[in-house]
Amino acid sequence: MSGSFHILRYPVGMAQDPEADRGECRPAGGPINTSHSLDTVALFRSATVDAEIEAGVIRGLLESHGIPSLMQRAAGYPLLGFEVHVSRANLREAEQLVEEAKAAGPRAAMEAHQESEEGR
Repeated sequence: MSGSFHILRYPVGMAQDPEADRGECRPAGGPINTSHSLDTVALFRSATVDAEIEAGVIRGLLESHGIPSLMQRAAGYPLLGFEVHVSRANLREAEQLVEEAKAAGPRAAMEAHQESEEGR
């Protein structure tokens, strides 16, 4: 092969139910959940100059609410854009969180950040 490529399938942290990591959902060697609700879908796509920053903010928002996500960029070509992926099962909740954050605006984000820093 003259070039390499990457196929995104199930990222390790998103392929299974998070409860399985604690041994609560399936015994060792038990069945693997292969339902389509665990497929990753793009929540955010952008090729703007600040796409990486916006994708990072969205990932932080999702992580603070317990929603696993994955940021992906065009390999070797950051100017082609960034994407944030979530599992299909978490898509609606993730979309709602992003919309609420956009509606609240930058001031609310700064206040939330300051509160989280004070709580550490």
